[in-house]
Amino acid sequence: MAEPQQTKPTSPENALFVCFGGMSNVGTLSGLAGLEVMREVTPQKACIFCLGALPARTESVMGKTLNAQRIITVDGCAVNCARKIVEGAGFQPTRSITIEQDCGIKKGPSFSFSDEDVQTVKQAILDALGLS
Repeated sequence: MAEPQQTKPTSPENALFVCFGGMSNVGTLSGLAGLEVMREVTPQKACIFCLGALPARTESVMGKTLNAQRIITVDGCAVNCARKIVEGAGFQPTRSITIEQDCGIKKGPSFSFSDEDVQTVKQAILDALGLS
């Protein structure tokens, strides 16, 4: 009896790399809004990739990033850590969102944001993904 063939998992169309830094509201917002987007889209359409795997050169994440049609970075502030890590790994983001600049949300303490702020950032991500 032949064993069932396993299929290799495919890469999502969109690789989403988010800062998710909890030391400021905009860093926290990047992760929370990214998770909200994941609730609305299929894993084949978009997925939050492991940002820490890029400098570690993790083979599976590097390969899936290479195979993604679009790479979107979401940073809270002008330091742009996510974008710089993605670029440092040799990838060019298709779109980069900086919450302070692109969403007009001022950087502040970790939990100084509203539900409306989460929705604003979520919409910016959906727009960058071309899914709005």
